[in-house]
Amino acid sequence: MTAELKSADIHLIQRILPHRYPFLLVDKVLDINGISSARGIKNVTMNEPHFQGHFPGAPIMPGVTIIEAMAQTAGVMLGVGMDMIDTDLLIYFMNIDKCKFRRKVIPGDVLEMNVEILRGKAGGKIFKFKGVATVEGDVDAEAEFTAMVDVQKD
Repeated sequence: MTAELKSADIHLIQRILPHRYPFLLVDKVLDINGISSARGIKNVTMNEPHFQGHFPGAPIMPGVTIIEAMAQTAGVMLGVGMDMIDTDLLIYFMNIDKCKFRRKVIPGDVLEMNVEILRGKAGGKIFKFKGVATVEGDVDAEAEFTAMVDVQKD
């Protein structure tokens, strides 16, 4: 792991993940513990494009974007923990299990995504994670997901 790096701001996140607006769904990642665990933060705002249609007059963050935000948090954790900053890192979903949604996420919420590794090791290509998303301590969503790490070659 990059020696004392325990967090990632939006600038570092963009050096790890290829995602950009409107699909970059994590604003910062805190409490990075190697590739073991991390906590992502997503500030949910009304000007996000999915709220135009999901749902007009009653904006709710789509569940799939909550799971994607968890996965992006895990991706940043791996990028920092395996020192893969500025490496054209791509991470692909392979599987999503035990996915449950508990409450709505709406504009104004601060979504926290706590992710932990269930299987995988530094230098590996396949990882399994558990993610729990909360707002003000209330669980919004949870899932286990498997992903494959790929570094693009020039």
